[in-house]
Amino acid sequence: MDRNYVDFRLAPDDISAIRFGVSPGHELCHAVRVVLRPPEHPLQWGWLRSVRDRVPGASFDLLALLIGADGYFPDFFTTTPSWDVTPEDEAERLRQVPAELMRVDLGKMIVRSTGERRAAIVRMRAQPERARELIADAWLEVWSALLAPVWGQLERVLRADIAVRARRIATEGVAQMLGALNTSVEWHGDTVRVAMRTHREVLDCRGSGLVLVPSVMAARCAVLTEPPAQPTLFYPAQGVTETWARDSAESADALAALVGPARAAILLAGHETRTTSQVAADGGLAASTASHHLSVLRNAGLMQSTRDGARVLHSRTPLGEAIVGGAI
Repeated sequence: MDRNYVDFRLAPDDISAIRFGVSPGHELCHAVRVVLRPPEHPLQWGWLRSVRDRVPGASFDLLALLIGADGYFPDFFTTTPSWDVTPEDEAERLRQVPAELMRVDLGKMIVRSTGERRAAIVRMRAQPERARELIADAWLEVWSALLAPVWGQLERVLRADIAVRARRIATEGVAQMLGALNTSVEWHGDTVRVAMRTHREVLDCRGSGLVLVPSVMAARCAVLTEPPAQPTLFYPAQGVTETWARDSAESADALAALVGPARAAILLAGHETRTTSQVAADGGLAASTASHHLSVLRNAGLMQSTRDGARVLHSRTPLGEAIVGGAI
């Protein structure tokens, strides 16, 4: 039987424009699907146990109506993955989705729906501005209940995955990194080929590049191919286990057992670039002690230091990202 593929065809300029991003909206959509069908997502059971009693009924039902348990959901939930997007940015962006884009995406849902679900989406499509506000309000309430309490842990997994992929680009090249993203992804000369269950398309990226977005909540690859979205490939992040959502204090304890409490704290906060004095202040350390710990972590390849005028700035290396992600 023929398989379905989405082919992202990349010109030389596209290859140089390959970049990574994160998508709070994509994570929330798949969190909704986990709640709808827990047996299909065993790696999320630890997280689900911690949030199942605080699912906000009406808001969750609205999102579930649009997202469903499987298949396509509206592109406006996930159109702008980027490196520094925050949940607050995502919620604000939802309030600014053009009414015509709302109509287009809701129209796609109508043809994929039946019965009362279809009728409800038809009503939303008839009043896109009102639907937009209801969806944005529901997004915020569901986010606050389901993902806000664990966003720190989830984001560390995502950034650890990105750091490892970036390191692979540096050591093995773009083609090797793309070919190792997921078993559903292959690299063929100038094409990133993604095996899909139902969708089939050949997309010329036309100088726009390709955005690669790891996901903790999604178990399969997904794509965005229609403007105004950038060509985007979502893929399951590596290293996701049932314990990824455990309490941050437990994660810190696990990392402290490996490198010591002070160095663990420096590593866990190392996603933000900080000066030596800031590292010392954050950890309640003398500047000389902070400098010593930074030197040890730097020599182990876990932290990097760069000079910015009179300042020296410290942040995690890709290896440090991987260590932190693994501790979760």
